[in-house]
Amino acid sequence: MKIWFVRTWKENKSFLFFMVLMFVFRSSFADWNTVPTGSMKPTIIEGDRILVNKMAYDLRLPFTHICLHKVSDPARGDIIVFDSEISGKKLVKRVVGVPGDIVELQRNVLRINGQTLPYQGISSDSLTQDKLENLLGIEHIVRVNKNGSSLSSFAPVKVPAGFYLALGDNRDNSADSRVIGFVPRDEIVGRSRSVVLSLNYDNFYMSRSNRFFYTL
Repeated sequence: MKIWFVRTWKENKSFLFFMVLMFVFRSSFADWNTVPTGSMKPTIIEGDRILVNKMAYDLRLPFTHICLHKVSDPARGDIIVFDSEISGKKLVKRVVGVPGDIVELQRNVLRINGQTLPYQGISSDSLTQDKLENLLGIEHIVRVNKNGSSLSSFAPVKVPAGFYLALGDNRDNSADSRVIGFVPRDEIVGRSRSVVLSLNYDNFYMSRSNRFFYTL
């Protein structure tokens, strides 16, 4: 057994070393994350593989959530990836409220710190409407149901220290802070600003070339 192990190590040590480095890199520096649901439509669609910058906020001990050095804090408008303990899943949502913010949603119109956000209609169909939301200087598109839903409104809440309020861009079809509560700072593993590649689940997993390296 010992001889087999030594021989295997000698024959494959370069490959094994490469694999260890790759896993360390993906754990602490950058990775990609598959998006299986439409909770971030129309910004991110099912089948997108998004690039996750894991050094955007913290330098962590590989394979852990232990922070070795704090780089920055998530900002309002950031698309974050976090390991949600409550849902038991890795989730992708947009930061809407940072610590200290007072956030309210009424009929899919956000109000932050007493300021009602402006919206501009972009497109619509029989059931939904896409709007340009100005998140206090950060513009992005959100999708809402024309008839609303149980998620379309919530009373004013203050985001506590060490937590963030995150919503999906597909406002009436997202299990976000309205379902799982505020996102703890130490659950956030990185930020995404681009799609690496995209596969169309409804068309035999064919690639969507127009979304390769698409900026979010």
